[in-house]
Amino acid sequence: MSSTSRSLLATMISLALFGPTVAYANQVAPETTSGDAAVSDETDELAMIRGTCIAPEQMPADPNNEPIKVTADQAEALNNQNVTYTGDVIVRQGNRTVVADTAKLQQPENIVTAEGNVYFHDGTIEVYSDRIQSNLDTEDSQMDNAVYNMTCEAGRGEAERVTKNGISYYRLKNGTYTTCPPGDKSWQFSATSIERENDSPFADLYNARFEVADVPVFYMPYLRVPVGDERLTGFLYPSVSYGSRDGFELETPFYWNIAPNYDMTITPKYMSNRGLQLNSKFRYLTEFGTGSLSGEYLGNDKKDSDKDPRWGFNWSHNGMYNQHWLFEIDYSKVSDPTYFSDIDSSIGEREDNNLLQTAEVSYRDRNWDSTLRVRDFQPLTLGVSSSYRLMPQVEANYYYEDMPYGLDFSLNSHVSRFENDNPDKPTADRVHFEPTLTLPYATPWWSVTSEAKLMYTYYNQDFDPNAQEIVDKGLELKDSVSRTVPSIRLHSGLYLERDTLIWGDSYTQSLEPQIQYLYVKDVEQKGIYDAYDTTLMQTDYYGLFRDKRYSSVDRIAAANQFTIGATSRYFDNQFKERFNIAVGQIFYLNDSGRNLDTDNETSPNYSATALESDFNYDDWLFFHGGLQYDASKKDLQFANGAIEYREGGTFSQLNYRYISKEYLLDNILDEEQLNRYTEDGISQLGFSTGFPIYDGVTLRGDYYHDLTENQMLEGQISLNFRTACWMISLGYNEYLKTRQNVSSSPAEYERNFSISFSLIGLGLAPIGTTSDNNSISYGRPFYLNN
Repeated sequence: MSSTSRSLLATMISLALFGPTVAYANQVAPETTSGDAAVSDETDELAMIRGTCIAPEQMPADPNNEPIKVTADQAEALNNQNVTYTGDVIVRQGNRTVVADTAKLQQPENIVTAEGNVYFHDGTIEVYSDRIQSNLDTEDSQMDNAVYNMTCEAGRGEAERVTKNGISYYRLKNGTYTTCPPGDKSWQFSATSIERENDSPFADLYNARFEVADVPVFYMPYLRVPVGDERLTGFLYPSVSYGSRDGFELETPFYWNIAPNYDMTITPKYMSNRGLQLNSKFRYLTEFGTGSLSGEYLGNDKKDSDKDPRWGFNWSHNGMYNQHWLFEIDYSKVSDPTYFSDIDSSIGEREDNNLLQTAEVSYRDRNWDSTLRVRDFQPLTLGVSSSYRLMPQVEANYYYEDMPYGLDFSLNSHVSRFENDNPDKPTADRVHFEPTLTLPYATPWWSVTSEAKLMYTYYNQDFDPNAQEIVDKGLELKDSVSRTVPSIRLHSGLYLERDTLIWGDSYTQSLEPQIQYLYVKDVEQKGIYDAYDTTLMQTDYYGLFRDKRYSSVDRIAAANQFTIGATSRYFDNQFKERFNIAVGQIFYLNDSGRNLDTDNETSPNYSATALESDFNYDDWLFFHGGLQYDASKKDLQFANGAIEYREGGTFSQLNYRYISKEYLLDNILDEEQLNRYTEDGISQLGFSTGFPIYDGVTLRGDYYHDLTENQMLEGQISLNFRTACWMISLGYNEYLKTRQNVSSSPAEYERNFSISFSLIGLGLAPIGTTSDNNSISYGRPFYLNN
């Protein structure tokens, strides 16, 4: 209620303060005009400001020092008694305007009174009143029957009387506030009395009520709210919803303003099907940065009592100190692997397979930087974790540019310790150095980059030679092993363009061919375990021009190859990219780099062809597509595509992704792992849409289907009815919960129905905009370069 009360009181107080200004204008700076032309001009000017918002940067710094202009049809002055303006009285000062039928200054009482159709506007709010009276000596003021409307945000209300006593005390009698439009009394806050001391950051509300359709819903005999920038300890607005999974839900947040740089929100959440959960979030700001600690605790889960107690925790921090030191922490942990699939949480999503637990501190200077990093994961799947802990890693990098002959030098290095809970997996210490020399050259139409690097890695590995994984895979690991791999890379590209016509419209077409030669020496690597922190990267069009196939250094793929590719783009006459297409392929000069896991004698001397394309038709129809096709095997290795219609409040998106079984087996999974998820690759189709139906009613739906297994992955639909000041949402969500073995175990789904109600315009995010907080959300999967 802070923003509500602040806006209401600020309006009433500014109006009361402006009463003496009106009198002073009439007393010392009278200016009268008459004539139909003048009246017409004033009327037109008032029509322009009614209901308008004036941005803060357009307002004068101190309106009290601005000149005052008074216009009226007639002015009458009696010496030492009164001055009276009548007929379309308009008083302006800076961004403030007061309009009335009459304005009168009484002497010697020194009282000013504006009566009849009184109107006040200051750029952020407008007020209509019957009468304003102010004593210039005591600065007492009173305004009767005030109706106000905020012009820069939603909000309006009424006050029977606004009283200002002296310079420090204000009182509003029977004040109200709502964000509903005029004539709509769906809900409002009201109080019989609102009082505030001038220097106090708070206002006191007596007999405060929240009303729905003029019916009181809850009542508080006394409520204190902030009216300035200060935060205030107290309860926030509750939220109410119902879902078939957790039942009736009620959340009552409590905000604790601990200090200017510390605060905390404590939210008891009652779920009829599960019990009482306590959620909290602590935020802080220090010289070392900003961060938050979030916690969730459910002591007794009535639905899954064997998992008690259930809890989740997250600590996140980002900061900089002394312009050189950087700090980053992201640590999350939950009580059990199924926490996110059972309970809505702000810490993670049900799609998460692992929770990240990492922290790092870095020091950065002009030519070098260093980082100390630790990283762990909490697995959210049953069994022993297969992820490696980084305990710790020390990284140091050095950069030196503009050496003789235009050379750039860099040295990347790190020392890492890898640990794992699985006794079948090795642990290791790894030291890596990677000095690199680069010679760049570029013109507006041509560029070439030459690069030479030397990759040295040393491993000290600890493993059980009889471990099942080592025996099954036939690994020949060594306790101590080193490897030195040199590489050379030459990359060159052209930029050509021309003007062209398509269906009579002018476009600029670019052609951007590029070629790369990459040589990475084929070095013996059998003694090294290749999966401490290394995985295969996807080879799309842009990935063809990388200088490595794997994400880290445990495995360095040999290469002796040329990569050839080209991109063509079309720009309209506003230089907006409307279409692009890119195609490329790698050509191997020998066996190195074709595929380290297959028989090189049967591998072709070229890679799969990669293609990417984007299309934007008039900013309402979009398309993105990409594929990788292996001509030697006649295998479409993977493909993805999305087509979307988006205009106004309507969107529809159809998307598809495909990965062949052969590609998965060759590069990612073995047969046993693959059969746990699919028997014949990945082929999934998705559809998402949202559109208005009629007068505030909107429909939103999503559906995702696995074509290979012929089963639904997730579906949801929600119907929302939204007015100017409240919203109700009905939703249904169904998603695949478990799929252990696709050939023998039936799919298990979870189904949820929900209904929620929320108020709009109270500074809160609308509640219940989707049927389930964990449902897959809409997102644009493609962007053109500009």
